[in-house]
Amino acid sequence: MRLECIDVRQRFGTTDVLRGCSLATGDIRALVLIGPSGGGKSTLLRILAGLDLPVAGEVRFEGRPLPRDEESLRAYRMTVGTVFQAYNLFPHLSALENLLLPLVHVHRLTRPEAIERVREPLARFCLADHAHKRPSELSGGQKQRIAILRALVVRPRMLFLDEPTSALDPEMRGEVLSMIGELKASGTRFVLVTHEMAFARRVADEVAFIAAGEVAAHGPAATIFSEQAPPVVRRFLDRILA
Repeated sequence: MRLECIDVRQRFGTTDVLRGCSLATGDIRALVLIGPSGGGKSTLLRILAGLDLPVAGEVRFEGRPLPRDEESLRAYRMTVGTVFQAYNLFPHLSALENLLLPLVHVHRLTRPEAIERVREPLARFCLADHAHKRPSELSGGQKQRIAILRALVVRPRMLFLDEPTSALDPEMRGEVLSMIGELKASGTRFVLVTHEMAFARRVADEVAFIAAGEVAAHGPAATIFSEQAPPVVRRFLDRILA
């Protein structure tokens, strides 16, 4: 994916959340957004995913501007998958039914077609034995992996993941991070917001450090996580890794 953000700005009420974010990636598979809480990472991710419109600026994927009218945005959202930290599974449906819902009601597959599509990924990520369970019967790690699968089975051209491990304990975080790592290895393209610095260093092709509503640093993961990183990044990493 080639992604460009050109002076992207966002405001909520009188608060400027993004103050002019600009970056241009190479042809990469994984962009990871890091930085202090409240710096604008999740706001930028929502704009990239087509969930919110910026008040100014432009986003381009593969050289094409992200649409701004609602009809075109709906079409764009159908081509990508988004995962949040809160799972957003329907509590009255089984894991399987949560996976089938967007395939049948949004992407218009028949129920047999949808079941066939989810069969392999459920087995691949060791979730087939839990497909009949409702979310209340699943662990946090299982719920988040089902949420990721729900975004994945629509065969998106890109995934957007907003701190998918922040609500999990260490063991469950490991389950989800392992899944994301496997997706990267299999060619899935994604943008990830995370506070898991070791994982970010391992999985990212490029890293953008976002603070105070701006892209304060951007480059290859090997550079951002090195002694050659800008001082603002080094200070941040020294604090959270101490």
